[in-house]
Amino acid sequence: MAIGEAEDEALRAIVRAGTSKQRAVTRARIVLLAAEGVANTRIAKQVGVSLPTVLLWRSRFAEHGLDGLQDAPHPGRPRVYGPEVRERIVATTLKKPEEPVTHWSRARLAKRVGVSASTVGRVWREKNLKPHRVETFKYSSDPQLVEKVIDVVGLYLDPPERAIVLSVDEKTQVQALDRTQPMLPLRPGLPERRTHDYQRHGTVNLFAALDVATGRVTHEMRERHTGADFLAFLKRIARAYPKGEVHLILDNVASHKTPAVQAWLSRHKRFVFHFTPTSASWMNQIETWFGILTRQAIRRGSFGSVADLERAIDAFTTAWNENSAPFAWVKTADQILAKAIKKG
Repeated sequence: MAIGEAEDEALRAIVRAGTSKQRAVTRARIVLLAAEGVANTRIAKQVGVSLPTVLLWRSRFAEHGLDGLQDAPHPGRPRVYGPEVRERIVATTLKKPEEPVTHWSRARLAKRVGVSASTVGRVWREKNLKPHRVETFKYSSDPQLVEKVIDVVGLYLDPPERAIVLSVDEKTQVQALDRTQPMLPLRPGLPERRTHDYQRHGTVNLFAALDVATGRVTHEMRERHTGADFLAFLKRIARAYPKGEVHLILDNVASHKTPAVQAWLSRHKRFVFHFTPTSASWMNQIETWFGILTRQAIRRGSFGSVADLERAIDAFTTAWNENSAPFAWVKTADQILAKAIKKG
């Protein structure tokens, strides 16, 4: 079977793409192997399909090219409703209900338009309408938004030569929760299970600094999260990085700007603070690490005391640092500002 260069490239793109459907990958592999001169029986064995399947897709490709590898239209019952009704479903969906509810359900919209709920569901799927979902957003009101975004992104994408860049923050009030019954382990067909109720055994405040270049984390746990506690953690960072210029990315909480902290900075000129914009602490990479820590070591844990929780955090951080790797920052300052600045 002979295929053109453009067709070969398109088929290989289908095979490589992680988003390709499995049936599309299978069909592309059949055609590529056939183009290499592989026998039909061997293609069937290698791809894991029957011989008739190989013959079908070879024939479809020979007759229709790439279009022949698409699913054929399924015969079935024709649509009962025409485009006018479908457009009315979409238009009504996009309007807020007059009833004392916040959004449409399939049944409510079906009653309003005079169709079945399944018809509403089909139209919603086709038009990718999801009235039940809501996402949040927030525009930063920081008057120095542009300068701060450029500054922080610059540290990620083009840090000063031979300088250390640390992403620093606190995860406050981490709770030591102890389930009232032992966890039920994972079983085939059943997820790990836990009781809904729990006992609280206190909290701890986690201070952490992520080395942007290596992914290593320096951390410390304290009972409180005051300016004095943050200053103590700064001194911990200074001991961990005794030489060189150190740039710290921080959010705008008051404990990062106390007179004692400012006085310490004036005596330690090699330390430079960079603040994320107001309402944009997500730009601080340590928040990503906090999320990983929560999902992998805290949320499903059971801790009989604060000391148990602290040991779990210590163990996770030690294991993390043994295999640490930096996070990849991919957004430019211009891309962020294009979405962060409210138009009009």
